[in-house]
Amino acid sequence: MDNPFLSPSTLPYQLPPFGQISEDHFLPAFDAGFARHTAEIEAIAANPEAPDFDNTVAALETAGQVLGRTALVFFTLSHADATEGVQKIEQQVGPQLAAHEDSIYLNRQLFERVQAVAGQQEGLDDEQARLVSEYQRRFIRAGAQLDDAGQARMRELNARLSELSTEFSQRLLKDTNDSALVLDDAADLAGLSDDDVASAAAAAREAGHEGKYLLSLVLPTAQPALASLTNREVRRQLHTAALNRGFRDNESNTLSIAAELAALRAEKAALLGFGSHAEYATDDQTAPSLDAIHEMLDKLAPAAVRNARAEAGELQDAAARDGHELAAWDWAFYSGQVRREKFDVDLAALRPYFELERVLTDGVFFAANRLYGLTFTERTDLSGYHPDVRVWEVKNEDGTGLGLFLGDYYTRDTKAGGAWMNSLVNQSRLLAQEPVVLNNLNLSKPAEGEPTLLSFDEVVTVFHEFGHALHGLFSSVTYPLLSGTAVPRDFVEYPSQVNEMWMLWPEVVRNFANHHVTGEPLAQDVIDRVNAAAVWGEGFATTEYLGATLLDLAWHELAPGETVEDPEAFEAQALQAAGVALDLVPPRYRTGYFKHIYASGYSAAYYAYIWSEVLDADTVEWFKDNGGLTRENGEHFRTELLSRGNGINPLQAFRNFRGRDAQIEPLLNRRGLA
Repeated sequence: MDNPFLSPSTLPYQLPPFGQISEDHFLPAFDAGFARHTAEIEAIAANPEAPDFDNTVAALETAGQVLGRTALVFFTLSHADATEGVQKIEQQVGPQLAAHEDSIYLNRQLFERVQAVAGQQEGLDDEQARLVSEYQRRFIRAGAQLDDAGQARMRELNARLSELSTEFSQRLLKDTNDSALVLDDAADLAGLSDDDVASAAAAAREAGHEGKYLLSLVLPTAQPALASLTNREVRRQLHTAALNRGFRDNESNTLSIAAELAALRAEKAALLGFGSHAEYATDDQTAPSLDAIHEMLDKLAPAAVRNARAEAGELQDAAARDGHELAAWDWAFYSGQVRREKFDVDLAALRPYFELERVLTDGVFFAANRLYGLTFTERTDLSGYHPDVRVWEVKNEDGTGLGLFLGDYYTRDTKAGGAWMNSLVNQSRLLAQEPVVLNNLNLSKPAEGEPTLLSFDEVVTVFHEFGHALHGLFSSVTYPLLSGTAVPRDFVEYPSQVNEMWMLWPEVVRNFANHHVTGEPLAQDVIDRVNAAAVWGEGFATTEYLGATLLDLAWHELAPGETVEDPEAFEAQALQAAGVALDLVPPRYRTGYFKHIYASGYSAAYYAYIWSEVLDADTVEWFKDNGGLTRENGEHFRTELLSRGNGINPLQAFRNFRGRDAQIEPLLNRRGLA
């Protein structure tokens, strides 16, 4: 059987040949990739020549290409199209990958060569020196300096952690699908738009509930439909379904997995000399210390909770008019009412102005053209891994090719919740690779022939994820390990959050926000009122975010040997101790469905969003002060920051862009915490 992973793709930009790839290719490709990479690593480690940059570090960068190609495609599918076959392969391959990585980073002979190169800085350029430092750091953090017993235990821990992470993800996907709310009567959906009702009917039909209506669950606690549903009992059912994922007494319960993951991570951290996994995880981030992270969060939490309580008072007044005592499932509904009364803003009424094609072409792509000179041409001759995936070729202002951008926007039962960006091909001059990047969202698919209308928050998400895509597309580094978004976790969200600013930038919003039927542009006075109302709801938003962040840290500050027998009670105690235990404002993610920290690489790092937002808010001020959406500004941001990947200290890249360190005041003003 010809296996498409065994040689580089011949398609433009080395786009994986999805039309030739089947599930049967993955296991043989992984086997071949493991074997080839192992042989390459052994040859580097046993090289009789004295270690230098080229024969050790650069050689590591060129090794493992078959395995890399296979893994990038496979794990794209395991998140975006996790069929039963893909899930079975992941259960087998996950521990193998963990063991293979251990065979590299626990190889003392190889580590000694890297250490030798680290002592030979003369003659290396800045990116080469950074690459050597990054490899040295990875070996040490993996346990290369442990004794034999320590390394043996590390291998056991990594294998088990891989198994548990996969199991958490697969259980959560199943429970999220099983928890979707099925309703018998269209009247139960009162308050939703006709398009939303039609989408719910189509979703039910696809799930085998002909004649009924299905509300799928998005990953966070808050569900978009809660803002519009007028039936309070349906709101309660939907909110409860979201809140109980992973907690139910069934085969999809994730709590024991979460507790075991946290305990094993604490043990692994102890092996490496850290007091907790949180200390280990934050040791190599841009934040100077775990204490500094807590100091920031501890300052924000009381102000956020005060604002949330003040908002709750106004919402209770609104709920009382309907004879209700405000409950968590009422928050979004009455928040919308109060926003309309205070600011004359109805975000739900904006959906007809936010049609996906216009948002993409005349919003996201338009802003990228004005700022960076990019053009986007849809390549219908190129295919993705699913019929819903679209492919665009991206070119620079001078017409040279930059890379490919793929968009996969619709939800399906085989797709994980949430939204994300990942790379299918990492930019690297060493490997002569240009970037191929992918955005995934979970929009409800409309009925056949109907437009895809987005909520206000979904438009924000489209701009946000495209900010990640730009970070990958603009990468201009030599070495793949430093490419694109391969920066510290608490820096990676920064460029994506900056890109959100263009959504309501006058030139941009005027270009895409037109009523999908009448063509009428969204009135400027409406946009002005939306901007004026921006701080409304920040008490809730900041508190629910901090609830998740502080819960993440509580799980990952367990001492080695400490176990949690009752995860639900632990969660409640952690939120109470952190001062963010509000019944009306549950955390953005609870333990049972906190995929970010149990299956997506954000363990002890969910704080990254608000840490990055300090840089983001300060950068937004810079753009405003310097003329906004101009090619000069875009070129400066691209050259000094977006193109640098991890080839330079990210905070130095920020200083080069901004001319100074970031200041926190713009963030405090944005969130109403000043």
